Amino acid sequence: MPASSPPAAATGTYVPLWLLALVTISGTLAMHMFVPALPDAARHFQADSAAVQGAITAYIAGLALGQLAYGPLSDALGRRPMLLAGLVLYVLGGLAAMLAPSVPLLVGARLLQALGGCAGLALGRAMVRDTHAPADAVRALALLNLMMMVGPGLAPLVGSTLVALGGWRAVFALLTLLGAATLLLVWRRVPETAQASGRLRPGRLARDYAVLLRSPRFVAYAVGGGCATTSVYAFIAAAPFIITGQLGRPLGDVGVSLAVIMLGLAAGSLLASRLAQRVGVGRLLLWGNGISVASGALFLLLELTGWLTLVAAVGLMVCFVIGAGLASPAVLAKVLALDARRVGSAVGLYGFVQMALGAVFSALVGWGGNPAMAAAVVLFGAALLGQGCLQFALLRSRAPGVRR
Repeated sequence: MPASSPPAAATGTYVPLWLLALVTISGTLAMHMFVPALPDAARHFQADSAAVQGAITAYIAGLALGQLAYGPLSDALGRRPMLLAGLVLYVLGGLAAMLAPSVPLLVGARLLQALGGCAGLALGRAMVRDTHAPADAVRALALLNLMMMVGPGLAPLVGSTLVALGGWRAVFALLTLLGAATLLLVWRRVPETAQASGRLRPGRLARDYAVLLRSPRFVAYAVGGGCATTSVYAFIAAAPFIITGQLGRPLGDVGVSLAVIMLGLAAGSLLASRLAQRVGVGRLLLWGNGISVASGALFLLLELTGWLTLVAAVGLMVCFVIGAGLASPAVLAKVLALDARRVGSAVGLYGFVQMALGAVFSALVGWGGNPAMAAAVVLFGAALLGQGCLQFALLRSRAPGVRR
């Protein structure tokens, strides 16, 4: 965001917060709502679980790529045109997914849908900053985050219901209708909230990214934070096949289980806001991810011994995401503090690394014929790797001559 641009709030620009929340959650809804439909899509296409899980991986990869593009493009061309363009892509991708005649075309449509849905994720928060004075922005962002948690929490339940009523294509029918309604609302009610610079400087952006990638602490925080916060995608992608296939539970339990897990993530974020000042960001980061390491280890142990049940799996995943919720804001705080001159680039690159790792984790659970074992190995391995990277970054920040 150009430093010379005045806050839109100073000029009287207003965008309803509920609409910014709707814009922001549209991207994540499409991921969580489709998860319960994976087994039905696999049966329809007569494909194995790994093939249809590619639709989840492609979506997360699209979210990763979009993180790098929308921020700089919106600074140069304006928030409103980029948001409208993204929502058009989102609607077209949802329509293409609904009509997809094969798995490869479904995966391609999901990638297009993600590249559009990422506009809301990237620009919703920017518009909050544009339209609120600094004193009110923190409160507005907190309220936005609270509203954002409702969508992913309810999405699996809605997805399970839609699959039961009309099959997997019904999920994309609803997502397409919601995307079209959001597009219309944005076109009618969202003005431009920032002064576009009219200048896109890819060379400068590339130099900023290069500087960050040469920083061992940034790389360690990015990889460690990505492992801590997106390794849960391994379980999300495998959940329908674990719960309905291996544990023999009905499809409705998939939606309920994922909703409960999302509540755990919200609980972790709430705890983080209360504990950060008391225990310090560094300890919160390591303690939070340490909970995830222990939960992943127990999940793997139960699967190896044949004692894994639905209650145990969901309970351990709730603990896992509580740890992720604790670590997530702590990692972001560390990333933002690394280089005051490259905050925007750092956030965009960190978001890309997060989602790219999430795509890798969701793809890995498609290997082999045992989704629960694959998920357990990925969860434990990623959390352990994350703990090592985060510990390394914290130690580097304490080294003599390193500015904290």
